[in-house]
Amino acid sequence: MEHTLSSRLNTLLVQKASLVPQHVPQEIPHGDMPGDKIVIDEGHIQKANTLTPPLIALLAKILEQKKCPRCVIGVCGGSGVGKSETASLLGWYLRQLDVPCYILSGDNYPYRIPKHNDAERMRVFRDSGIKGLFAHGVYTAEIGGILHELMLRDQDADPRLCETHPWLSIYQATGRNGLKGYLGTPNEIDFSRVTDIIAQFQNGAQAIMLKRMGREEAQLWYDLVDFSNVSVLIIEWTHSNSDFLSGVDLPILLNSTPQETLAHRRQRNRDGKTDSPFTTMVLEIEQALLTAQAHKAKLILSKSGKLLSYEEFCGMMK
Repeated sequence: MEHTLSSRLNTLLVQKASLVPQHVPQEIPHGDMPGDKIVIDEGHIQKANTLTPPLIALLAKILEQKKCPRCVIGVCGGSGVGKSETASLLGWYLRQLDVPCYILSGDNYPYRIPKHNDAERMRVFRDSGIKGLFAHGVYTAEIGGILHELMLRDQDADPRLCETHPWLSIYQATGRNGLKGYLGTPNEIDFSRVTDIIAQFQNGAQAIMLKRMGREEAQLWYDLVDFSNVSVLIIEWTHSNSDFLSGVDLPILLNSTPQETLAHRRQRNRDGKTDSPFTTMVLEIEQALLTAQAHKAKLILSKSGKLLSYEEFCGMMK
């Protein structure tokens, strides 16, 4: 059966109709993360304008093949690349074309609230690092005392200190490996719940119970959301193209090279300080995950707003 929505999108493409609005208000609907705020700038609008025509073409093809005319779009990328803003704009653009959307924030689905999850990441790193020192037979009471002091100053992940303390390279390498087994995995995130939400949506559920998680322990609840008139579910999330997630039809990668990410985070910090060595390690591991999963993305957009082939992406990341 031909779907009305797919036909309408194809008609717009054939007519070469304008797929992007002439004016974008500052206040538009965004993801469902409690307290989340977005600030739209010209760079975000440029990215959305670039993505929308190929997105509509892919969306029309996907809907043609569906028994249930619904599609799931994933907008992923690293820190500061504009996932929330770009996803919000894509959702608003689609609504202007009479394509009803809902924007889901994947940041509602870690097991722990942010401050507890940050603490767990640090615990995993440090526990793995100390176990590595034992496994290599280099741990001593003296080293334990030095390491304790470094931990108190949040310097135990700083690679520059390995020259002074050679054993620290073992601690950091094994700690990093332990952290890689936690970040972006089912140990940290309830991927099964998000996969179940996607399956319910794809199967035509009229309403779905969605999780809400704020930044404090008591800020945890669920809302029954009406999906009876929703055709497109947009998931904005670092991990929306993860190998642990199933059911996303159209993954979009907003790419940022490590150099671009570092420059952005330096600019964002008013005092000019860079991230802590531990935060830098977390960002590097997340970037490695995004890069490893990039081959699945249907659209890849550079930080400067240029559409990239996968080959161009690989060349840029080298």
